[in-house]
Amino acid sequence: MKSLRFLIALAIASTAATAALAAPPVKTVDTAKGKVLAGENGMSLYTFKKDAMGVSNCNDDCAKAWPPLMADGNAKPEGAYSVVDRKDGTKQWAKDGMPLYFWMKDTKTGDITGDGFKDVWTVAKP
Repeated sequence: MKSLRFLIALAIASTAATAALAAPPVKTVDTAKGKVLAGENGMSLYTFKKDAMGVSNCNDDCAKAWPPLMADGNAKPEGAYSVVDRKDGTKQWAKDGMPLYFWMKDTKTGDITGDGFKDVWTVAKP
């Protein structure tokens, strides 16, 4: 009986760990413009007005300046967060269907230097 309980507990823990790994790696941080979404690293996230719902149009040189918030193969949609397929076959997190990106010129938690850049980048709000 003890071994059965152990196996059940192990299965539950394993499922919880897998779910945690697949959850969107975002949090909320305070900035000069209020609370914004950030990656686990604390860096602000942005959306690109030239993207379409569920489609990333920031590739190649664009993605070098605006690195996507990548999703691994185990990533599953959760609430407002979904996973989009990128042109190169990788996966990216999106909020409300809009792919999420970092900005290479942000250097610390709370930076939002990309907000409004060329009128096509907007800081992502929770």
